[in-house]
Amino acid sequence: MSKQNLRIVWMLLITVVIAVFGYSSQVQPRVFGQDDSNSDNTLFLPVIVRQEPPTPTPTPTTPPTATSTPMPTPRPGTATPTATPASPTSTPPPATPPTRTLRRVNAPYFANEITFEQMGIFWFGSLSETSNHADVRVGYNQSGLEIYVAIFDRRLWYSTSPTAATLTDWDALTLLIDTDSGANALTSSSYRFVAQLSGDASANYRAVYQGNAQGWQQTNLAFTTKPGWRGAVLNNDAVSDRGWAMTFTIPFSSLGLSAPPATGSEWRLGLQLHDRDGANATPNPIQTWPETLQRDQPTTWGLLRFGLPGYQRPGVAAAGQVQIRRPTQNDPSVPDADVGSAIENQCPGDDYHIWNEWANRNYGDAGDFNIQNQADVADWPCFARYYVTFPLTAIPAGKVIISATLTLHQFGNAGGAGEAQPSWIQVLTAAEDWQENTITWNNAPRAWENIGGRWVDPVGSNWTGWPGIPWTWDVSYAVANAYAAGSPVRLILYEADSAYHSGKFFVSSDTGDWNIQGRPTLTVVWGNP
Repeated sequence: MSKQNLRIVWMLLITVVIAVFGYSSQVQPRVFGQDDSNSDNTLFLPVIVRQEPPTPTPTPTTPPTATSTPMPTPRPGTATPTATPASPTSTPPPATPPTRTLRRVNAPYFANEITFEQMGIFWFGSLSETSNHADVRVGYNQSGLEIYVAIFDRRLWYSTSPTAATLTDWDALTLLIDTDSGANALTSSSYRFVAQLSGDASANYRAVYQGNAQGWQQTNLAFTTKPGWRGAVLNNDAVSDRGWAMTFTIPFSSLGLSAPPATGSEWRLGLQLHDRDGANATPNPIQTWPETLQRDQPTTWGLLRFGLPGYQRPGVAAAGQVQIRRPTQNDPSVPDADVGSAIENQCPGDDYHIWNEWANRNYGDAGDFNIQNQADVADWPCFARYYVTFPLTAIPAGKVIISATLTLHQFGNAGGAGEAQPSWIQVLTAAEDWQENTITWNNAPRAWENIGGRWVDPVGSNWTGWPGIPWTWDVSYAVANAYAAGSPVRLILYEADSAYHSGKFFVSSDTGDWNIQGRPTLTVVWGNP
């Protein structure tokens, strides 16, 4: 039996088991602190809805010519929702990429309340029984900056008698901000916010410091933290937990500002993740974003940019177009892979597997992939990111990029009828190479920067047959930067979703040659300078 058929049988068995028996685990995760009004104290294993491929038939092995393909409406009957830009222009203002030594997160602006699903996302850490992974969401509005961090953590420990000096001896986060991106030492523009996991939002579990020439000085300024956790019980190693979360809300007025920073301006940003796995245990090594971070050296922190980056198309006529996709199933070009909860390993519940094997598995030869995330940190075994690299050598030298579009074909989703929700799927870039047959959740490149996103619906009535439902993302900014640097464009797709059943299933580069058109495709229009 082929791998493709084995995957089909496996997914059908999972669906039947869920439908008949539901899901239960030895320890039912519980949620505290963070909003989860629909939780019934269980780990949700979503039903799988997918279209099965037809019997393969011989087809040409060369890519078809580019054609205009209508896209389904992202939310039927409504306009596509987007984060309100910080300027009155219809598109974000042009941006330059970060330097080759600094990672950057581009924070979306929201005119009113910050929309959780559309916050900019990035991640760091390494997942195992004794080390943690963190997903980070960032957004801002007129009043302040919000940063939400979800941590995958097997042992949740906090102090029952906290002091400011010992907050980071337990499960905690340090958030570093410098409002002067050019600072090369600690100054009064440098801030250190510390928040420890706890059962409530008591001010005893947080502290804030301001920089000066001598180092850090504890100070008082208005900000809030909101902790949450998922597991059996805090401060108990008898059972495994799932993780915890922390939301930092920092008013701009607390940082001496009367309004949000101008669109396109940059601050310095850094995060330290502190971990402890027992009452008498030694704290585990600190994990950081970016990996170069030294707490007292702002030049080693990453960048926080206000507003999503835009791309200013050159005012020249189109002189050519190229469509880039894998031409045959066995061709090595356009490598792609999802990491984490691949379709053939959706939402596993085995405790040993998720802490020891899940983050180290490779699915690079799969003919399909999943993109998934949600607010409930207990369900992190359902989360999945997607990586794809397009060579740009087919674009003649000395040209300018007018536009570039990524097209993915959807064929399924997590959740049954009435359960599946639309997803704001974001595009990010990577700066490092990776290998299709070795990439995993733990060794995959971190994001270099996030560049935008779009809503993607569940399949529903949008399905009209293969090659699948086409969805497109504008990646002109990423392609233009990669082309100028003489490198391939390395893309990552991920979500910052809130709802359960958010997974979206797409056709990969490794699908059979019966569905060449369904493979991930990059269409680039170029002109003469």
